[in-house]
Amino acid sequence: MHLDKHETNEVRIMGEPANGLEALARGDVPVLETLTQMTVNTMERSGLDPKTYILVRIAALVALDASQPSYLLNVGAAGEMGVSLEEIRGTLVAVAPVVGTAKVVSSADKILQVLGV
Repeated sequence: MHLDKHETNEVRIMGEPANGLEALARGDVPVLETLTQMTVNTMERSGLDPKTYILVRIAALVALDASQPSYLLNVGAAGEMGVSLEEIRGTLVAVAPVVGTAKVVSSADKILQVLGV
C-alpha cells in the first residue's frame, strides 16, 4: 500500500483520497449500506434460523478481532432479532478456547461500546 501526502495534507492511498477508508472506519451510513447490500439473502441461503445466523456472524467477528463498526452493524441486528446479551455472552464463551482470551476481551469491550454500556 502506497501512502502519500499532497500539498493540502490530504492523505492518499495509491493516488486515491483516503476519506473513503475514513468513512468506513467511522461507520458512515452510505458505507454501511453498501456492506449491508453485500449480505442480502445470506441468512436465507445459510439455512440457519435468525438467532443462530447472527450469533455465528458475531463469533466470526470475534475470531477476526473485527472493528467496532462491524459490531455495530451485527449487534444492532442481533437486538432486532431478539438475541439477548446472555446469548452474545454465551457465544463469546463458546469461541474463547478457539480464538483466545485477548480476542474475546477485545470483542467484549467493542460490543459494550456499541451498546453504550
